Amino acid sequence: MVKTQFVANIQERDLVESSFLVREKVTALAKNGKPYMTVRLMDRSGEVEGRIWDRVEELETRFRKDDFLWVRGKASRYLGKMQLVVQEIKTLSEQEVNLEDYLPTAPRDRDEMARDFEDRVKEVSDPHYRALLEAVVSDRELFRRFCQAPAAKSMHHVYVGGLLEHSLAVADLAAEICRRYSDLDRDLLVTAALLHDLGKTTELSFRRSFDYTDDGKLLGHITLGVEMVTDKIRGIAGFPAEKGMILKHLLLSHHGQYEFGSPKRPKTLEAVILNMLDDLDAKISAVKLHLENDANGDGAWTGYHRLLERYFFKGFGGAAEMKQEVVEEVLTPERKQPPAPAARVEKKPAAPPSRELRVTLAEQFKGKNLELFGFPAKEKE
Repeated sequence: MVKTQFVANIQERDLVESSFLVREKVTALAKNGKPYMTVRLMDRSGEVEGRIWDRVEELETRFRKDDFLWVRGKASRYLGKMQLVVQEIKTLSEQEVNLEDYLPTAPRDRDEMARDFEDRVKEVSDPHYRALLEAVVSDRELFRRFCQAPAAKSMHHVYVGGLLEHSLAVADLAAEICRRYSDLDRDLLVTAALLHDLGKTTELSFRRSFDYTDDGKLLGHITLGVEMVTDKIRGIAGFPAEKGMILKHLLLSHHGQYEFGSPKRPKTLEAVILNMLDDLDAKISAVKLHLENDANGDGAWTGYHRLLERYFFKGFGGAAEMKQEVVEEVLTPERKQPPAPAARVEKKPAAPPSRELRVTLAEQFKGKNLELFGFPAKEKE
């Protein structure tokens, strides 16, 4: 089945008839006690929420999370986000779809990035670190997963090839830092940058929608990655124990703080730098993805980013044209000329103050009848 409608192109009031991958499926009860179903439908361009209000009990048994569905529904905007009111569904087999239509992929070609990774390996001059990196590349199944995996489930580089792209970016940043600070151990830092998220090849599942594996939920990618690196080191004759320990410290501490899931805090300069560079590249990707996928239309601000706990300014958006008109109006030639001088007005000398303002109250009332009730003033005795 050829997919012609993608999430990114859905407009309000569109009649949607297209296939999607089911990322989430939740059944709940409305206030009137009637069941309804919420589904997260995705393709390579993004995600959209679908609501099923009728025949919920019947349709619930037809599909599961990670199934492919053909959907007919009406698009509408609710609380600023696009939503599909689903009217009809039909399950599809994997043979009926092209998998590349349903999972977002890295903007760069993965084969090109894989070659870049191998080039970075060749630039490592330390024979032991280079042998470790070569052992990872030569493990074809491991390296295939490394090139396919996303870097995270939802935070940053959330697409096929995201892990490879993120690892290369951190390694390139590390190399730049080493040019500025020549006393750093470049080979150690670049090797750790390339391998710091190796455990995500096992932590995350990415055959269909992105999710955590049992290993990922129970152990996490840091522990899994250190185990994988330790296993590769065992296969390298003469690998110094001290180098292995320092390298594994960088991997264990690259999240920086205990509250961020780091088993250890950075205790070498290279470890501090890896933590900061990893966080920098992840934050840049997270903000860019949030800006690109924001559903607030032409507003100047994005919706709230739950993980970063803030809104982000997008620029003036739909108000940009109006703002430009105001700027142009202010800067028109006639506005830029100095205003014409006002006609000169001769000032007249101020009149002298009234005499009454300079006498006392006693003088003003002298000889006047001050009886309030109309009785004549009493004559002097």
